[in-house]
Amino acid sequence: MRLRIGLLGAVIGLAGLVSLSPDRAEGADHIDGPATTGEPLADITDFYAWMDDTATNLNLVTAVNPFATAETAFGTANQYAIHISSRADFGATDETEFTVLCQFYTADGLECWVLDDAGAVVDYVEGDPSDPAGIQSDSGDVRVFAGLRDDPFFFNLDGFSRTRETVLAAAGSLTFDEGNCPTIDDATSTELVRQLTTDADDSEATDDLMDANVLALVIQLDKTLVNSGGPILAAWTSTHAAP
Repeated sequence: MRLRIGLLGAVIGLAGLVSLSPDRAEGADHIDGPATTGEPLADITDFYAWMDDTATNLNLVTAVNPFATAETAFGTANQYAIHISSRADFGATDETEFTVLCQFYTADGLECWVLDDAGAVVDYVEGDPSDPAGIQSDSGDVRVFAGLRDDPFFFNLDGFSRTRETVLAAAGSLTFDEGNCPTIDDATSTELVRQLTTDADDSEATDDLMDANVLALVIQLDKTLVNSGGPILAAWTSTHAAP
């Protein structure tokens, strides 16, 4: 099983929270160990979750297969799951869980189920998802697209590498606040931002994923399918070997 967590501010390690507003949560990962990279169609690069402008629909994007080519396509060997929990307020411990489970049954045939916490089917859609308009469930509450897309993540390797070296060098002297965030002065903060936003020669940062592609599974849900536990939603994604 591979998993990727959707994150506010792309901070790795916490569940992504999506309020019912147009805020966005995202997470990204493009370098994994051999067990993951050995199965590219199960290798999650990015996960995005956000509400549309009307706060009516929840948009969910799971991207897999880093550096996909024009010949790369989804297969029948994997399941793709998006796990959604609904709660009444931030920090509430009571939650209602839902799962969106998708699997290709042929090279161009996809099934997706929206399941409640008891495993009952809330909605269902199937068909060829390659049309940019996607396939839609009979209720109209679920729409799905799947196919090759430009990698949406911006990554500056030079800037990241320099910033990583700076942080590692300073790690022993860092202090942390009550939120477990490092306390640094304005000058250091400014320098870290400069390193992240420039290349090694201090020129404008290069997007090292500019010409890269991924396979994207794009799902739009009417929020009423998954918000019965409250208006605060958390989402994360995982991939599994098909049964």
